[in-house]
Amino acid sequence: MLTVPGVVGIGYSLSWIAGLSVPAPSPKFSASGSQIITALAGHGPAVALQFALTEGLPAAGIAVISIALARAARNQAARSQAGLSRLMLITGGIAAVISFLQFVVGMTLAVTTNPATTHPATAHLLYGAIDRMDGVKMLTLAVLGVAGAAATALPRWLRYTGAALGVAIAAAGIVYLLLLQSLAVAAGPALVLLLVFITGSGLVLGTKDTKER
Repeated sequence: MLTVPGVVGIGYSLSWIAGLSVPAPSPKFSASGSQIITALAGHGPAVALQFALTEGLPAAGIAVISIALARAARNQAARSQAGLSRLMLITGGIAAVISFLQFVVGMTLAVTTNPATTHPATAHLLYGAIDRMDGVKMLTLAVLGVAGAAATALPRWLRYTGAALGVAIAAAGIVYLLLLQSLAVAAGPALVLLLVFITGSGLVLGTKDTKER
């Protein structure tokens, strides 16, 4: 039987996969406001759906798994990971809030893609804000991954995944903060590791919780 963390972990990956399958345009970091409007014009519903699946629903997933990770660390017999538990709650909570804000800004962008009514500066501001928020979110998730690597409640393979995630997504976060288009491919491996870490943590902690009951 799967508990809430297990279901949420699976849902997190499925939501991201579905979101990436939506045929929505993705302008470059360096795109001007006019180019962003032109690229997104007529694709409002697709853009909105993609943001809902890659930022909206995943925000809840990050929050749930972070709480589950913090709880597992706090329940260690030696009580030596109380600080680690708080770190997981803080970084996971920040990442979840940022993801939700990206969803809100993304929805705003989706309804302001009419070339006749949208000012290029507005589109440029919204699109740039989403990318830079992504960078901050990635850095907080990097800390969550490193904290997961130190969590004795997780199996060794998942702790290694957390460590690799910390390095990969921190690098991707810097790329997005600085809007380095030539290095944007760094987000690919980071996303794969994130999906494995979040989903794996949900399944492992959910199964563990079921056994303890």
